[in-house]
Amino acid sequence: MFQTLDGFYQLWQFESGVTQKTLNQLTDDSLSQSVTPQNWTLGRIAWHTVTAIPVIASQTNLSLDLPDQDYPVPASAKLIADGYQKASSTLCQALRSQWTDESLTEVHDVFGQKFSNSQLLFFLIQHQIHHRGQMTILMRQAGLAVPGIYGPSKEEWAMIGREAPKM
Repeated sequence: MFQTLDGFYQLWQFESGVTQKTLNQLTDDSLSQSVTPQNWTLGRIAWHTVTAIPVIASQTNLSLDLPDQDYPVPASAKLIADGYQKASSTLCQALRSQWTDESLTEVHDVFGQKFSNSQLLFFLIQHQIHHRGQMTILMRQAGLAVPGIYGPSKEEWAMIGREAPKM
């Protein structure tokens, strides 16, 4: 967990950056991609990733002025990507103005479980990692290039002058 807000900001900068990079690859047509008709679409998962920031943060005393309804899903991939950028920066601004390092130890009931604010921030990061993984699978199925996250993606090996691992 985080001992300081700076610790969170350092990890958030990387994780939100790769989430943004992922969302920026989406197209309007790709938003309808799903595994089955009974599962969430790529657009639904992407928009949920945006709106989960204020939903999760609202479980504490943190106040964010952001949309927190993840349905209906916007039909515009750009609107979703721009929404994430706004949600991410609004979260950091709110943390800087409303919390201190000492705030990280405060405990709240979060969806029926006791979480410190530090645990909640870590959960927020894990939540977007989870959904980013789902999005990258659906992106491949939709024929989109997937950005490298924790290393080069299939498409990026050549850009770094290396041969991609064998399939």
